Amino acid sequence: MLLRQQVLIYTFLPLFLTLAGCENQPRQTDGQRSDSANTSRSDSTVVRQNRPTSPEWAENATIYEVNIRHFSPEGNLAGVEKQLPRLKELGVDILWLMPIYPIGQEKRKGTLGSPYAVADFKAVNPAYGTLNDLRKLTKLAHDLGMRVILDFVPNHTAWDHPWVKQHPDWYTRNSKGELISPLNEQGKPTGWLDVVDLNFNQPDMRNALVEALTYWVREADVDGYRMDVAGLVPLDFWQELRPALDKLKPVFLLAEAEAGPEQYNAGFNVNYGWAMHALLKNIAKGTAPATGIDSLLTLRAKAYPTWAYPMLFTQNHDENAWNGTLTESFGPGANAFVVLTSTLPGMPLVHNGAESGLRKRLAFFEKDPIAWGTYPETNFYKSLLTLKHRNRALWNGEAGGTLVRIPTGHDEQVYAFSRQRDEDRVVVITNLTGQLQSVRLSGEGYAGTYTDIFEHKPMELKTGMTLILKPWEYHVLTN
Repeated sequence: MLLRQQVLIYTFLPLFLTLAGCENQPRQTDGQRSDSANTSRSDSTVVRQNRPTSPEWAENATIYEVNIRHFSPEGNLAGVEKQLPRLKELGVDILWLMPIYPIGQEKRKGTLGSPYAVADFKAVNPAYGTLNDLRKLTKLAHDLGMRVILDFVPNHTAWDHPWVKQHPDWYTRNSKGELISPLNEQGKPTGWLDVVDLNFNQPDMRNALVEALTYWVREADVDGYRMDVAGLVPLDFWQELRPALDKLKPVFLLAEAEAGPEQYNAGFNVNYGWAMHALLKNIAKGTAPATGIDSLLTLRAKAYPTWAYPMLFTQNHDENAWNGTLTESFGPGANAFVVLTSTLPGMPLVHNGAESGLRKRLAFFEKDPIAWGTYPETNFYKSLLTLKHRNRALWNGEAGGTLVRIPTGHDEQVYAFSRQRDEDRVVVITNLTGQLQSVRLSGEGYAGTYTDIFEHKPMELKTGMTLILKPWEYHVLTN
């Protein structure tokens, strides 16, 4: 049966999905790690209500995900380091490195195994390099004004992690006394047979995780973490962790979960925008109206603290590997949805290879290098990320501007809005259908002359004006 803490965590997501007309599928399976919680978790419903530490550099930041195995022909940290100047020029602020740790051999999937089957929390995978290689990468990133966060897996380990033999009591057991792989929130198997579930009722295990997490900040000067399956970990662990990290420096914590406000109050800065992702996919399919975005934004505003915001995305490693490429998921209007995830309230994620127009699903358990080519989508992404940096209306959380919907007369097909902070304003108009749309703008507060960031041409907006939008056409306008 579900613990009270876990019921609280999952109260909000089904509401988001139902109201927005989304499929109730925030996560998938296997490499596919789901936001669920084991019945073995301790019950802790008391969470602090103050805002956690938030680094100033996160105010207008964007995230870029790197699968080290696929990112370069070398498939190592040095191969990532070589491309940092290019990523800086693209407009990347935060480099999220998928797990850098040694991968377990026992019950390994595929030839190389899952990066999330960790065999040592305090070591670098020899295939990727050394601790000094990570230090070099982090230093160059800092020199370029970028930040580095590591993917961490606090919920489970590989079966041949040393803890399994040294501390078998640190792991969850079934009624027969056998160590088990993680279970979902209903107590059913996740299918992650290459990993074994950690037992958070063990204080010494918790302390060891905190030590591992402070280790990388101390030894490699990393700037934070993306926490894998954060919804499976009890809230009071994050409450223990955050102060330990804050003693070292202000760090950035991203939860791979979308739950109620408790995770933010327990120490996270950002969570995954799973509900928005699912909704946008349904809009692309024609099974949900664009007005669902308004419903979802309203619900989120009611559910979360004013300073909380999500990470928005069209692709990440799980989506790409298991559910499809950008085009497979969003069809011919894919770029219109990238525009939305880059301009709606939240922090945008760019999945590695996006600037190359990645057209394949990257293998999860094998080496599958990205074919970079001539980076044909660079200007598209650079235009969006540059706007994010320069125009305060698009900054994150309370640093940015409130979204105001612009009525078009075709609001189920066309999503148009403005955001303003101080004198900075952005207007976004997107046709989210494959049909020509003739719209008439109404409402107030957006009239003026703007520059289209893609066409670099002036465009004047007036109340009552008519626009003809081609299928999937979009305008991103800045003053």
